[in-house]
Amino acid sequence: MFVRRTRRSVGMIGSRKGQEFANMGVKICCIGAGYVGGPTMAMIALKCPDIEVNVVDISKPRIAAWNSDELPIYEPGLDEVVKQCRGKNLFFSTEVERLVAEADIVFVSVNTPTKTSGLGAGKAADLTYWESAARMIADVSKSDKIVVEKSTVPVKTAEAIEKILTHNNKGINFQILSNPEFLAEGTAIEDLQKPDRVLIGGRETPEGQKAVAALKAVYAHWVPEENILTTNLWSAELSKLAANAFLAQRISSINAMSALCEATGADVSEVAYAVGKDSRIGPKFLNASVGFGGSCFQKDILNLVYICECNGLMEVANYWKQVVQINDYQKTRFVRRVVSSMFNTVSGKKVAILGFAFKKDTGDTRETPAIDVCHGLLGDKALLSIYDPQVTEDQIKRDLSMNKFDWDHPQHLQLQNPTSLTQQVSVVVDAYEATKGAHGICVITEWDEFKNLDYQKIYDNMVKPAFIFDGRNVLNMEELRKIGFITYSIGKPLDPWVKDLPAAAN
Repeated sequence: MFVRRTRRSVGMIGSRKGQEFANMGVKICCIGAGYVGGPTMAMIALKCPDIEVNVVDISKPRIAAWNSDELPIYEPGLDEVVKQCRGKNLFFSTEVERLVAEADIVFVSVNTPTKTSGLGAGKAADLTYWESAARMIADVSKSDKIVVEKSTVPVKTAEAIEKILTHNNKGINFQILSNPEFLAEGTAIEDLQKPDRVLIGGRETPEGQKAVAALKAVYAHWVPEENILTTNLWSAELSKLAANAFLAQRISSINAMSALCEATGADVSEVAYAVGKDSRIGPKFLNASVGFGGSCFQKDILNLVYICECNGLMEVANYWKQVVQINDYQKTRFVRRVVSSMFNTVSGKKVAILGFAFKKDTGDTRETPAIDVCHGLLGDKALLSIYDPQVTEDQIKRDLSMNKFDWDHPQHLQLQNPTSLTQQVSVVVDAYEATKGAHGICVITEWDEFKNLDYQKIYDNMVKPAFIFDGRNVLNMEELRKIGFITYSIGKPLDPWVKDLPAAAN
C-alpha cells in the first residue's frame, strides 16, 4: 500500500496515495495568523492553487491587517505572495470553528510561551493555547482530520494532544503529525520557497503513514522529494529544538571567544574566518554580536533544559543552560562597556539606540537584545533616543515596559510593568534625530542603512567626546576614528581610550 522506507527513521513515503489525496480538493486551515502561520500558508497557497487555504485567528485586528494593504508583519517578499493569492485560494478569517470543521488538514500554529508561574516556570513551555486549540478541534469536527503541529512544542506534546482528541472524538478519526518550521526571519519567503528540508513526523501505523503521505503530497508541489524527510513523531519534535539549540550554541561560542579576543588583542572576525574555513565547521552563525534574540532560540533552549531535567539528565541540562547564560553575559558585558567608557556613568546623558528589532529585515522584537541593553542603560538613568526603520514606537515602549516572557502571550494578556522607565525613552523617525545631541551611539541591529549614514554630520551634532559602540560589527571603525569618534566593536582590538578602563573588564 505504501512504498517501503529505505531507512527505519527517515524515508520517503507513499507519493501515489498522497497524490490521490492532493487531487481531492483538499481544504487546509491554519489556527494562528502569526509569524509562522501567515507566511507558511501564503506559500502553500501560492504553490498549490488547487488547495483552499484558510488562516484563522481570534484576533480581529490581526486578521483585518492580513486583509489590508499593511500586513501585520514585515518580511521581504511576503506582501507580493499574499496579494497574489488572497481572495483566490488564500483567505484570512475570524470564523475559527466553521473553517476548522470544514478542513481536511488543520495546522496549529499558536503561541507556546515560556511558563511564567507554576511548575517549570522560566523554562517549560506553556501549552495552554495548544490544549485549547485541540479541545476546540475535537468539539467542532464532523469529519476525519489530520492535525499538524506547526508550533515549536516539547517532545511528546503530540501524544498529549492525541489523547485529548481521541477521548473527545465522537467517532471521528484524528491523525497527529509534527511538521516543525525551520524559518529564519528576514529570509522566511526564500526559506519557504527553497527549504533545506521539510520534516514530517507521524505514527508508524498504516493510518499514520497515510496522513504523512497526504501532507507530503502538499509540499511535493514545489519541494523536491529528497528534501522531504519523514520520521516518527518524537524525532520530529526534538529535531526542531535541537536545530535551534545548535544554532544558538554557535553564536554563544563565537561571543565567548569575542570576550577573549578583546582581552588578548585578537580580532574575532579574523578568528571566525579562520575557524569557518574548516569544512567540518563552516562559516555560518559565526558573527560575534551583542547577543542572539528572536522568538525561538532562548525559549527552545530553556524548554530543552527543562525536558532534560525532567528526565534526570542534569549534566545535559546544565550544558545547554550555559548557551543562554553566555548570551545574557554578552548583553551585560556590552552595557558595562558603554557605561565604563563614558566616565562610568550615563546618568542624564542621551544615548542613541540604532535598531531595536532582533535582526535586520524584520520588525520582530521578541527577545531582542535591544531590550536588555536598554534596560541596563535605563537602570543607570540614561536618556534613550531609539530609531528602528520597521519597529513602531508603541511596540518599543510596550517591550520596554513588559515583564519577561509576557511577549509571547496575546496582547490583551500582556501585563505592563507599573515601574516602567519609558519616561526616559523617546522613539524618533530617523538616525540623525536619534543621534543629535547624544553622548554615545549603540548599534544594536545590523540594518544596512546604518552602514551608509553620514557619520561626519552625526559627529558634528554630538556632545564631545563622542562614543560609538557597534554591537553588530557592521561599521568601519577606522574611518570613524579618523572623524573623531571613540569606538568599540565586539571582539575587536580595543580603542586606547576603552582599553585603559579597568571597569570595562568586569
